[in-house]
Amino acid sequence: MALIFVTATRWSQAEFEVRAPLSRSLGPVHELTPLELRVFANNTQALALSYNAVIDAAAPDDVLVFAHDDVAVDDWMLGWRLQEALLHFDVVGVAGNRRRQPEQTTWLMLPHTNQWDMAYASGAIMHGSASHKALTFFGATPAKVELLDGVLLAARAGRLQTQCVRFDPQFDFHLYDLDFCRSAQAAGLSLGTWPLAITHASGGGGYFSPDWQRNADAYLKKWGT
Repeated sequence: MALIFVTATRWSQAEFEVRAPLSRSLGPVHELTPLELRVFANNTQALALSYNAVIDAAAPDDVLVFAHDDVAVDDWMLGWRLQEALLHFDVVGVAGNRRRQPEQTTWLMLPHTNQWDMAYASGAIMHGSASHKALTFFGATPAKVELLDGVLLAARAGRLQTQCVRFDPQFDFHLYDLDFCRSAQAAGLSLGTWPLAITHASGGGGYFSPDWQRNADAYLKKWGT
């Protein structure tokens, strides 16, 4: 079994190693749980293509962690925590929503609004840089959820392989996570949040931009609701 972190970045390999929060934060995790880091550098393609390549090549018992390059892992016991989390859920994330409503195109916001669905949200994420951080607590975790934030997703490779669950390349950066959650659920996999400490440097976002809207339209066309 291997713990494999997977990320796609616009930086070169050298830039990623020096500048990316993900690269700089994994040392303590590796000391406790040996890990591999698969970096798709100089990337301009959909995240799905990189993620799927690793799923296809992985051994069934490998634990795959799909993470953005601007994520810093603050939890140096992450490898152990994921082993426990994946005994309870097939796909694990740090934040999610315990319900999914018709025409919902974000994991957190109510359909057709920018209002957070806090009554059903779960998990927590630190946002910001080393000089200025702010913790966002969404709701109690662990929890079984319908949707997960794609900032960090983990699963055992064999569960995805046997159920033929992959990321859809038509969703380049936006809504790939919601689509993946829908595909996983359709294949009978369970989704859940788990208390894992990370910091997301960019804070996420990009909602309602032209690129986001194009992906949202494709998502609703694919799933209907």
